[in-house]
Amino acid sequence: MAEVLVRFTDPVVGPDSQVFAAQACGRERADGLWEGWLEFLPADGGEPLRSPRETTQPNRTDALYWATGLTGVYLEGALDRALRPAVRSGAVEPPEPMFDGPAEIVDEVAEAHPADSVLNPFSVYRKGEQLLRQQLAALSPWHLVNIVRAYELSDLDPAVLNAMDETALVELIVAAVRVRAPSGVR
Repeated sequence: MAEVLVRFTDPVVGPDSQVFAAQACGRERADGLWEGWLEFLPADGGEPLRSPRETTQPNRTDALYWATGLTGVYLEGALDRALRPAVRSGAVEPPEPMFDGPAEIVDEVAEAHPADSVLNPFSVYRKGEQLLRQQLAALSPWHLVNIVRAYELSDLDPAVLNAMDETALVELIVAAVRVRAPSGVR
């Protein structure tokens, strides 16, 4: 039987500014594993939404642990998945890959196209500088460097950025976002 694992206190705002209350739910499957999903109740009393399965865990304890670790950014993504469910292709045979492996990394290409960022610092900053600091502090230095490079938050050479410690990188990101964020954003 399904149960609510965590009810989140902060509302989740959808792409059209609609506000939702969110909760993480889970249930034990026939094979003994637990699956988890998210449910969203519109503040205006509309029809509730649910995401597809977000996780599969070995037991209830691990499902609860998963639910307690979800961030606001994750909830926004899950709401987007609930609003725009994926449609499975009816293809009978899976397509064949065109290559036997990934492309080799060439330094010049890596410099021209910096790695993707795991977090949008401007989106998190809109929810508060303290939240941005907390989320940045949880990341490894190479993730922080990727954020700096992806959002062009510094003109420092990548080698200099890679030599900086986590605290300095967090401060660099927060200061750059604070300067570039629209007025009125905390």
